[in-house]
Amino acid sequence: MATPKALKSKPRLRSPIPMMILMCIIAIALLFLFSAMDFTNGFSFSSSKTQLRKNARQHSLHDKYLYWVDRIDCPGKHCDTCEGMGHQESSLRCALEEAIFLNRTLVMPSRMCINPLHNNKGILHKFVNATAEERWAASSCAMDSLYDIDLISETVPVILDNSNVWHLILSTSMKLGARGVAHVEGLRRVDLKEDSCYSNFLLINRTASPLSWFMECKDRNNRSVVMLPYSFLPSMAAEKLRIATDQHLLATGHSFAFLLQK
Repeated sequence: MATPKALKSKPRLRSPIPMMILMCIIAIALLFLFSAMDFTNGFSFSSSKTQLRKNARQHSLHDKYLYWVDRIDCPGKHCDTCEGMGHQESSLRCALEEAIFLNRTLVMPSRMCINPLHNNKGILHKFVNATAEERWAASSCAMDSLYDIDLISETVPVILDNSNVWHLILSTSMKLGARGVAHVEGLRRVDLKEDSCYSNFLLINRTASPLSWFMECKDRNNRSVVMLPYSFLPSMAAEKLRIATDQHLLATGHSFAFLLQK
């Protein structure tokens, strides 16, 4: 008896439409995911800086220190008053650059004054019939409320002049006698670098230009000597100000310096 030949079934052709729809859904989902990640990275830089923060730098007597007096642009014509934030940041950046150049830790002023033109909303207290010292104290705020000192120290080692480390440096420099402190005035940073007698001092007490600190960096038009960009200090804002800046940038697009002046 002849057996019938097995019938060859024709393969069914699957419609490509469901597969295309699935691929489109996956592509759209990935697009939304990457967009959300990009938005977070672009605008919430305060949290990323906090999470990636290195351990705070430990300062010791093995380091060498540079001191530019306890007020920005002082001694000089701005001791009792103060210039705008841009002016003061230029002066402070100049001091930071010298610390880099000399491979020393900068002793930063613990307070920065806010120009009355930037305090027209009365954020800082105003006193009538007060002494120049009282007016300056009333118009100033803590440096670490403006800038992240640990974050700055990742680029330029700094301490504040009201810190325990600074008091230890002062007491130690007095015990060292002639090897403790070098009082310097009228010398350029190049002179301090090239003269080896200054390299062994624990502390260099620097008297800068009586006009403004940034006059020590008056060759800034020569781009090859610029060590820190103009954006350095605004990018070193204290954490609370960075969070406020995130929100302000989203709302207006203005910079930290503009926000601080307001």
